[in-house]
Order: sequence, then structure tokens, then C-alpha cells
Amino acid sequence: MRAVVQRVRSAAVEICGAAVGEIGIGYLVLLGIEENDTEKDLDYICEKLLGLRVFEDEAGKMNRSILDAGGSILLVSQFTLYGDARKGRRPSFIRAARPEKAVPLYETLIARLREALPVETGEFGADMQVSLINDGPVTILLDSERTF
Repeated sequence: MRAVVQRVRSAAVEICGAAVGEIGIGYLVLLGIEENDTEKDLDYICEKLLGLRVFEDEAGKMNRSILDAGGSILLVSQFTLYGDARKGRRPSFIRAARPEKAVPLYETLIARLREALPVETGEFGADMQVSLINDGPVTILLDSERTF
């Protein structure tokens, strides 16, 4: 499981011109689910998202978590995070999980995160337009296989 985590002042997702999710301070999380992902991968990503200390404290140091900062998450599915463009010019998405596997993991992650903080989402598999004001900018890459 991979996540691109962007600390934001605000973020929103639209489908066909209609807003479906919007947050203020928090994270925009682009989430890719791989064909071999399990709940163990989900646990890793969930723990990291809730525990990352990338919000500034009183001294201006990145020392507070999203929970400490009172933030929210906008979670958007993005199978292209498993695009492999090492050969040729068209990426291969063969490692991305099919919807029948990915949707239950995506929904479980949403439910777990919502136990701790407000979570807005896009729509799995939809053509979405995502906007954000990146704060910092701060962008962190997470991978449950710990390849980076």
C-alpha cells in the first residue's frame, strides 16, 4: 500500500463539478492499493498517518501529529501510484489491486481513520478533480513494504 501524504491548509475533491469532499487543515492522502496488500499493510498506513509528526509546535519544529493539530484527512484512491514506467512510455498498472480487492481495504481504512479524526473522501474509481493548498510544502511518501 502506498500513500502520498500532503500537509494542507485546505483540500477538496470534485466529481462532475460537484464537491464530494473538502477539508481545512490536515492531510490530502492519495492512496494506492497493491494486489498483494492485506490488513497488515492497512494497519501500517493507518498508524503512520495518525502518528506522523509533521505539524509545527510552538517552537516552529515539526513535532505534532495530525491528532495534536486537530486536523482532518481527505483520502482519495489513486491506483496510478502503482504505475510502473520503467519500460516504454506507457505505464503498466498490473500491480494495482482490482476493485474487488481494493474497495474493501479502502473502506476499512476510512472506517479506522474515522475512529480518530474527521475523514472526507473522493469516490473510488471516479474521474476526480483534486485541489489543494499545500502547507510548507510538506509531502511525505509512505509504502507499507518500506521500499522508501
